[in-house]
Amino acid sequence: MKIKKITSVILLFFLVIMQSPVLAAKKPITDEKTIYSYINLNWWQELNDPILTEYIIKTLQNNHDLKTATLKVEETTENKNLKRAKELPSIGVGAVPALYKLPGVTNSDGLISLPIYANYEIDLFGKNRDRTKAMDKLIEASRQSERAAYISTVSATGSTYYNIVKLDKLIEIQQDIINDRKRIYDLMKISNEQGLISTADTVNAQKAFIRAEADLSDLMKSRERLLNMLAVLTGESPENKADFKRISFDELTINKKIPDCISSEVIENRPDYLTSEIMLKKTGLEIRAAKKDFLPTFNILGLISFNSTEFFQNMNWTNSIALLGGGALLPLFTGGSRIANLKLQKNKYNQAIETYKKTYLTSIQEVNDALCDLKSDNERYLKTLESYDAEKADFKFTEMKFKEGIISNLDLLQKRESMLTTEKLVTTDRTDYFINQIGLYKATAAANL
Repeated sequence: MKIKKITSVILLFFLVIMQSPVLAAKKPITDEKTIYSYINLNWWQELNDPILTEYIIKTLQNNHDLKTATLKVEETTENKNLKRAKELPSIGVGAVPALYKLPGVTNSDGLISLPIYANYEIDLFGKNRDRTKAMDKLIEASRQSERAAYISTVSATGSTYYNIVKLDKLIEIQQDIINDRKRIYDLMKISNEQGLISTADTVNAQKAFIRAEADLSDLMKSRERLLNMLAVLTGESPENKADFKRISFDELTINKKIPDCISSEVIENRPDYLTSEIMLKKTGLEIRAAKKDFLPTFNILGLISFNSTEFFQNMNWTNSIALLGGGALLPLFTGGSRIANLKLQKNKYNQAIETYKKTYLTSIQEVNDALCDLKSDNERYLKTLESYDAEKADFKFTEMKFKEGIISNLDLLQKRESMLTTEKLVTTDRTDYFINQIGLYKATAAANL
């Protein structure tokens, strides 16, 4: 066979191998449909806030932590390909130019060798296959970690958004309180000048006014920090935070019912629970592979080399060296490494069992805590709302007395401040209810309840 034909066959062989789906595995890409299933996008759309839904989608598209989580899945897949390579034969080709001199001859001559070799370990007992299956489990676990990252990150986006909406309302109320305290302070200054009230009362009114301004400054600082956080979560520049839209607090609505109880099936679908279950199976496969390390390995070796004193000349079957053989190898002494590896894998398996048990208990705790927080905070919100309604009714009654000249404007302003203070509590409690809904969403892994 001529060398050109041999070269063409070799090149064609390698092109086929490189295009093979076995060796050129396609990188997994988490598509949009999978991402939406991770976070249950319908759950967010049911909150009836298109602005929030837009932020959630931006988070899915731009958040750098989520992109890293997806890259880690791809990294795990490539690690699996490294393990899978041991199940396949290794083939190589080379070119070896040499200069030689024979005994009794004064001159030297050149030689060009074109070796092609192949080596294949027969996985008779399935040791390599078990390790590849273990990597498959690791890919499944990394998928669950990716899913957990998506749920956690969009939950952070939703909670941050609602806290910003809350602060918008609290700042609005605080500004009203500042205005009222300024008017109270001005009225008390006039009354003090007329000798109707003491200087101490006037100073206290001034201090209350200054505290109200300080409280406003704290609220605005908190909102700035949350806007910066929302920018990072959605992959935006914090410099654009002034343009971040949000719904008015008074327009917030939620139609989700509070479940009486939660099925155990929800817990069994949590990413951390599934990950612990998958890792338990993975360590089981690693133990099987460690046991098979004590068995012999079987190899097939092939070699063919075409030799010629001139490049691409006379490289044919007549001038070739060929070798085909096989063998079995059983290590007798490895310094205890195989025994140590088996014990190590068993130890990891026992750890995986304990992690699995703890994860199940922790999952139950987190779901129950989230449901408890939602119920108790909802009850507190309803009580605070009832108190606020009473304050509003009392303020209307006070307004009537003021119009009739029974009480002073100072009394009216003080009563109004009491009502505004209660409204701040209502705002906080109502926001907590929304955030606790997200907490239950996160604890149940975006389940439809």
